[in-house]
Amino acid sequence: MMGTKVRTFSPLPEDVSLEDLVPEDNFYRRLEARLDLSFVRDLVGPLYANGGRPSVDPVVFFKLQLVMFFEDIRSERQLMSVVADRLSLGWYVGYDLHESMPDHSSLTRIRERFGLGVFRRFFERIVEGCIEVGLVWGEELFFDATKVEANASMESRVPRFSAEAYLGGLFGDEGVPETEAAEETSESYAKADLVVALPAATDRELRANNAEREDWISKDGEPDRTIVRGGYRSKSDYEVSLTDPDAALMQHKRGASRMGYHTSTTSWTGARPA
Repeated sequence: MMGTKVRTFSPLPEDVSLEDLVPEDNFYRRLEARLDLSFVRDLVGPLYANGGRPSVDPVVFFKLQLVMFFEDIRSERQLMSVVADRLSLGWYVGYDLHESMPDHSSLTRIRERFGLGVFRRFFERIVEGCIEVGLVWGEELFFDATKVEANASMESRVPRFSAEAYLGGLFGDEGVPETEAAEETSESYAKADLVVALPAATDRELRANNAEREDWISKDGEPDRTIVRGGYRSKSDYEVSLTDPDAALMQHKRGASRMGYHTSTTSWTGARPA
């Protein structure tokens, strides 16, 4: 006899909580037990006012950023849709079944307020934690590179001089203004110690060599497009995408060109097995 499932849902009993619904061996339970993110409150504390309406907890914000990484999610809108649909994710960020999740637009504004410097320090603190528990010893490095297609069409390109002239008309010679908090973050990063402790002589030599080079980090990796490399200028020096200004022309399969990124990844070796 063929069965027919009747769709009927009863309210959850009062004694059932989200804590009971997430399996004990769930990945996010193990992550919560091993990774303490309370340090981010001190990291971003200077960026908040002393009074006013309470914001999204910065610990929750960075937990959501980790979820984006682990779940391979590309936007805050998609992120909050997935979190609202997964019991384990709601448990990880600390929101009960009947609590409203943060809006995706709030996450976007928080990310823009924090800036690249805060995210860089967050990443470094995670690496420091891995070093402290012996997951990284840094004796061997592995490099990998790949091409990532950007979410921007070829038709979105305009001459770079016209885009810069338009921004210059809005902001003058100073360009896009930085917030005072962002300047303080960049300054604190410049004074920060290296993630991996080095011998004093090696550390001084490395800092001296870096001081003689172009100040690349303080410009958030933005290339110097005034440099002519042996008479060659990249097409990205002349054109920019209004949809994704960071994307560059990238040769795709069969000789076609797309907007995208050439990304490189460096990995440290993990700790030796006991």
